[in-house]
Amino acid sequence: MSRLPIEHGREVVMHFTIKLADGSVADSTKMSGKPAKFRMGDGNLTENFEACLVGLREGTEREFTLEPKDAFGEPNPDNYYYVDSAKFSDETKPEVGAILAFTQPDGTDLPGIVRKIEGPTVTIDFNHPLAGQTVVFEVEIISVEP
Repeated sequence: MSRLPIEHGREVVMHFTIKLADGSVADSTKMSGKPAKFRMGDGNLTENFEACLVGLREGTEREFTLEPKDAFGEPNPDNYYYVDSAKFSDETKPEVGAILAFTQPDGTDLPGIVRKIEGPTVTIDFNHPLAGQTVVFEVEIISVEP
C-alpha cells in the first residue's frame, strides 16, 4: 500500500460519483464497477475537480460540493443552435429532452440536447448537460502511483 499523496503527474485510480443538489446521481463509476484511472494534469478532470483531490491518499473517501462555476460552468448562450427541422430524418425526429449526436467537421460526435421545438425551428443546446448545476463530487481513492 503506497501512501503517496495525490499531486500533479501522479497516476490515480478512484471511484467517483457526481450527484445533483437533489441527490440524484448524474454519473458514477460504481455503477459499472470500473474505477476511473487518470494522471493528474492530463486534462481528464478540470482544474477545480483536481484541486479537490490534491493531498488525498489511498483509502480516503471525501465529498465536495462544487458551485456551477467550479464544476461544469454556467450555460453559455453561444452554445445554443437553431436548426431547421427539415434537416432531421424520420429516424432522428427531434423531441424535447432528447440527446442527439451531431457529427463535427473533424468527424467527432458532439452531443446536443433538444431544448425547444417551435414551428420549423429546433433549439439544440451544446452546453455540458450539467452546466449551471451545483454538484456533489464523491470520491474514494483506490491507489496513487508515481
